[in-house]
Amino acid sequence: MRHGIVILPQAPWREAQRQWRQAEELGFDSAWTYDHLSWRSLADEPWHATIPTLTAAATVTSRIRLGTFVASPNFRHPVPFAKEVATVDDISGGRFLLGLGSGGTGFDASVLGQPSLTVGERHRRFVEFVDDLDVLLRHEPEGAPSGEGISFEGDNFTARSARMVGRPAQAPRVPLLVAADGPRGIDLAAQRGDGWITLGGGFDPDAGVPMDAWWRTVGERISRSREAEASSGRPIERYLSLDGAPRFSLESVASFEDAAGRADELGFDEVITHWPRREGVYAGSEETLIEVASRF
Repeated sequence: MRHGIVILPQAPWREAQRQWRQAEELGFDSAWTYDHLSWRSLADEPWHATIPTLTAAATVTSRIRLGTFVASPNFRHPVPFAKEVATVDDISGGRFLLGLGSGGTGFDASVLGQPSLTVGERHRRFVEFVDDLDVLLRHEPEGAPSGEGISFEGDNFTARSARMVGRPAQAPRVPLLVAADGPRGIDLAAQRGDGWITLGGGFDPDAGVPMDAWWRTVGERISRSREAEASSGRPIERYLSLDGAPRFSLESVASFEDAAGRADELGFDEVITHWPRREGVYAGSEETLIEVASRF
């Protein structure tokens, strides 16, 4: 089983680059950052842009895969975003992982004056977003005659003769990893994605949900993903955010090893934790992180 780490885009780069380099040195298979304009309890703290951060990370690492955890259509259009993704994939030498989600209802969903969307509207917009990126990021987009660019028109996104700048390093395109906990989203991951990301189900982190209840929900989600995979006839990779649980996975070495072991037994291909922060959300010790990594 592989191991990934999320590095929140908060520290100035002169400090943050140490974390990205160290993630690779510690043996993590992937390193990710959030794709938000700001985030929840950290909305009033420093929060740097996602794509420049991943570009910089690509230049100070050579092996580790780099990704969005996760990008959404809340404030992105597929055409400029695809250009950014393809460019980072080129700079990194084909190490980019494109994590995608439908977009929550928080700050990112309203900061640009967007109208409120129902759950169904958000899902339909997400399907368009995934489908459009799937076409834009391919080396040879389907239905796009040479020299005519890429065009599509939907309820949410339109492109007329869009041109990509160069090509992603990976063929046929960068991996699309669909984050979803509901049935329609899990089905979309199986139908269009290369992987599925789960947080384990929409529990309020402050609600005091027992760990066993969270793991039962994780088991239900992965069973659903297997059914969707069988129906689609397409194999997908399965990623679990261990920190969707009621407690931080790096609370202790034993806590992490227990969680990773349970995820392995359930059949996940990769588990993802967060770089410990000094206080607040994901508060923990870097010494615990280093000890955990030494046991991979």
